[in-house]
Amino acid sequence: MEIKKIGVVHDKNLDKNKSLMVDSVFNAINKKYEVVKIPFDENFFENIKKVDFVFNLSTSGGKEGRQIHIPAILDLLNIPYTGSSAFTHTICLDKFITKLILTFYNIPTSRFTHIKENEYIENDLNLNYPLIVKPVREGSALGLTKDSVVWDLESLKREVEKIHKDFKEPALIEEYIDGIELSCGVIGNDEELTILPLLEIDFSSLPEGVERFYSYRVKNEIGENKIKYYCPARINKEVEEKIKRGAKASCKALGLRDYARIDLRVKNDEFYVLEVNSLPLLVPGYSNILKMGEKIGLNYDDFILNLLEVAIKRYFWYSLQKQTAYFCKQNK
Repeated sequence: MEIKKIGVVHDKNLDKNKSLMVDSVFNAINKKYEVVKIPFDENFFENIKKVDFVFNLSTSGGKEGRQIHIPAILDLLNIPYTGSSAFTHTICLDKFITKLILTFYNIPTSRFTHIKENEYIENDLNLNYPLIVKPVREGSALGLTKDSVVWDLESLKREVEKIHKDFKEPALIEEYIDGIELSCGVIGNDEELTILPLLEIDFSSLPEGVERFYSYRVKNEIGENKIKYYCPARINKEVEEKIKRGAKASCKALGLRDYARIDLRVKNDEFYVLEVNSLPLLVPGYSNILKMGEKIGLNYDDFILNLLEVAIKRYFWYSLQKQTAYFCKQNK
């Protein structure tokens, strides 16, 4: 199969950042391939027939189906695409299940539990304060406020009830790690997986009284101008190597493909995975994974084309393995 035409699949309704992302990805791919934009709308199934490969940027599908629909549909249609499978997105969109899997594989993450809707906390949990409370399935810091970090049982009950009321979903409760915030970008697959230079996110310049973590207002209202970024991160080599090994182990454990972003914190030279983003945004001048790519000489267009080539190579390698397995079976 020859890859001639790429479809950039995106959501029907786009905000300013996502519109910029779709246009920028289109322009980058257009340097090397014939490319077309395909919104996830009523004409999707007709338009998708016209392409050989999909660069997937869709996060449609609602709260529980976010990021899942397009990969699932493309798998059913046997159309290859960039990024992780619907299965992996399903896992990573649930922070509780993600942490269960990380724990199973002995990948460090803060101690945690979750409280389902209609469950009530009667006594202190077997966790050490301070704790942080967040919705299990939300992204982009939704549900995270200054009050999300709690120091006693009454505050914990209040925040859990708020999550249940506002989001109609379980509340994730974790031991709060008061340490260095880092982001780890990965690109590639298996033995060719590249760990990008670690990005340190420094909240120390935020105004007094503002929380020192990515709450919704820090991420979306106070803004980038108040946060300092250091890439590579200001950590020692030993810790950096531990994080890289942990990132590779996380990719394998969760079945991540092509690219992803892993958020973590470091305290006392130990790292703890906080969350895993299986479909990070690729917005020029905004997305953290692009900041990391710049440090290894990848400008925006280079990053996008590199990611696309990684996905195409993975697809052809997988296809070759299937053909070889079929041939061997037929000739037994």
